[in-house]
Amino acid sequence: MELIIQSTEFQMSLLMFVALAGYLIAYRINQSAVVGIIIAGIIVGPSLLNWITYTDFVSSLAHLGAIVLLFTIGLEFNISDIFKVKYFIIALFGVIVPAVCGYFLAIVCGFDFKEAIFIGTALTATSIALTANVLREMGKLQTTVAKAIIGAAVIDDVLALLALSVTEGMVTGDLSATIILVTTAKAIGFIIAGILAGKFIFSKLLVRLDRMEMCKKFPESIFIATIMIAFLYAVAARLVGLSAIVGSFLAGASFARVKLTHGHVFREGAEHLQIIFASIFFVSLGIIMDLRSVNTFVIWFVVVLIVVALVTKLIGCGLPAFLQKMSLKDSLTIGIGMSPRAEVAMIIALIGLDQNLITQNTYTALVIMSIVTAIIPPFILRRWFAKQIK
Repeated sequence: MELIIQSTEFQMSLLMFVALAGYLIAYRINQSAVVGIIIAGIIVGPSLLNWITYTDFVSSLAHLGAIVLLFTIGLEFNISDIFKVKYFIIALFGVIVPAVCGYFLAIVCGFDFKEAIFIGTALTATSIALTANVLREMGKLQTTVAKAIIGAAVIDDVLALLALSVTEGMVTGDLSATIILVTTAKAIGFIIAGILAGKFIFSKLLVRLDRMEMCKKFPESIFIATIMIAFLYAVAARLVGLSAIVGSFLAGASFARVKLTHGHVFREGAEHLQIIFASIFFVSLGIIMDLRSVNTFVIWFVVVLIVVALVTKLIGCGLPAFLQKMSLKDSLTIGIGMSPRAEVAMIIALIGLDQNLITQNTYTALVIMSIVTAIIPPFILRRWFAKQIK
């Protein structure tokens, strides 16, 4: 019986059951599917029922889910929309304000320099996947606000990478101008190279494949080719130190305007793939939370940390948007939309834990903060702003 429970087939079926239960929860509370699925993950995870733990199998599937999700979201964007000066300004202040406030909060709460600087760095992150999926569910991805959030979030990921590099250098004593310049150059170079390769190489290859007799007989070959390229971009992003989801997003955005006879095949295929694996990704965010290890100090610190995490993104991203003549409602929406930390902050926290730069309690606090900031913004976006975004 134990072999059956541990089998891939049973684990996959159980994950799909939890995702389906998440949709039911979301329907009952009239909220985004993202919220319902994360809540379902918390219920079946170590915090309550302990049916599923965050195994390597779940982690791998969740990682694939985030990549596929960002690829499908990228398909709905014009690549030129994500590289505007106003988006960079929003992202820049959305990194600086949380980093500074997170650092001083940690110092006030008694953390040493190493942990304080890592806590501040974790607060700089923004999870593109969560907010983008909520906006997608609301049919708002093509709005000015959605483009500002996605554009700023992509830039935010690059800036968070730079902040992580600087942080590691500061706490280990290896910080140098050369490291910062090299990291910056690799990140910018990858984004530029990814855009150019998508436009002048891969898009043309897809058009050529679309015209071949083989594709007429097997139109699904277009879908296989696009997914192959999406994962190739994800690998390339990892090689230069960026999040894999930035690579898959760039791949999707590169193919957004490609005209193909069989284009609907790869779009529908990507959509179906996303439904399965993105659901597992959101389930995993709930499973990874283990409330059993939380003590009194962690509880109080997490409460304050969550407030600081939400407020600093609201001010750091919302205020620059407002000063650039966006409406108050749109500016607030951008601030809330940039608030989820989720997998990006978890990655930063895990790096700190693996290098013994933060303690287990600090890691737990950062994970809980990441989960809660992944749940609250979708609630607010659905309840307050769904009918207000123009």
